[in-house]
Amino acid sequence: MDSKSLGIIIGIAVVITVIAVAISISNPNIVSPKQTNEKIGLVINSPNQSTTLQELNDVYLEASDSGIGRSNVYLFWNLVEPERGEYDWEQSDALMSFNKNNNLKVTLYFSIINGETLGPFPHWIGKPSINSIDEDRVTSVLDEILSRYDIVDTVILAGQTESQFRFYEQNIPVYKELFNRVYEKIKEKHPDVKVGNSFALHQVLNKGLEHVVNELAIGDFVAFSYSPVDTVNEITKTPVQAKSELNQIFDLAGDKKVGIFEISWSTSDFVGGSETGQIEFLEKSFEFYTENESEIEFFTWYRQYDRPDGTCIVKSPIIGDDTLTVEGSGFGTNEYVSERLSHYICSAGIINNDGNPKPSWNEFKKQIEMIN
Repeated sequence: MDSKSLGIIIGIAVVITVIAVAISISNPNIVSPKQTNEKIGLVINSPNQSTTLQELNDVYLEASDSGIGRSNVYLFWNLVEPERGEYDWEQSDALMSFNKNNNLKVTLYFSIINGETLGPFPHWIGKPSINSIDEDRVTSVLDEILSRYDIVDTVILAGQTESQFRFYEQNIPVYKELFNRVYEKIKEKHPDVKVGNSFALHQVLNKGLEHVVNELAIGDFVAFSYSPVDTVNEITKTPVQAKSELNQIFDLAGDKKVGIFEISWSTSDFVGGSETGQIEFLEKSFEFYTENESEIEFFTWYRQYDRPDGTCIVKSPIIGDDTLTVEGSGFGTNEYVSERLSHYICSAGIINNDGNPKPSWNEFKKQIEMIN
């Protein structure tokens, strides 16, 4: 399953479904032959909803050859620990091995907040309110993940955080206290791992939620996803205007470093996108990175491949047995808005789903080579 906070980037997660097939992956210890940059990342995905291990191996090799040094891995608590104290590592082991074999660091999206949704949590926890989430259980599962995968160097605890508190600002101090307690315990065991929250910049600016980010600029960094869209998910910014919006993250983050968790520009003409706009924004976004590199923890482009029209999840995605609430938090509350989101997401890649690169793919590699 694949989603983006456009709100996901767009605050909800990308999960790649791997079909377990009996195939041999040649030379599993392959590493990227190019010089890599651990700050520069790409959301790596297959062009199809289901993929074989061999196909996914090829996708990772192609991505790592661009010179990136990181990717995002999206895990959910209910999938990692379906029974209390019993962990299911099948999917995460596969994804992490591809990252490790290609010498990629990992930004872990393990959210106890997904926009308006808390969790999803394992069934044995139930559906706790934000003030009854057990900090020890959160710390325990994160410790298990971080101890198993030493390539994870950053963790996003909450995603599209602004949407959770848009109408419930009274809960901000409660979450702040929870975050700080989890943060302290994780840092005791994993002092080199950096932890923060993520916000959808376009939603923050479109809905006047800057104060929420200011309140929750805690942890080691403040991360942002970004799409150049208005409230109905249509592209209304020029690449120059979009870069100007990106520059606002430094005021929002205060004295914290920033992370660009997922940044994109769709080529779908249905929402006002184009290949020309995408390549121009890619150039502007790397210009932004170069100008502010010392203040940026990581910079990850969303994403490698397009998906076929109609296959991108926009309405209440199901993670395990839980359905995420997405209406009203960037995904929209009506068919008009959701339709535009679907088109945006499906055409946000820099390679077409038929395998043909867009002009932005070569530009992406060129920009990384210039930085490296």
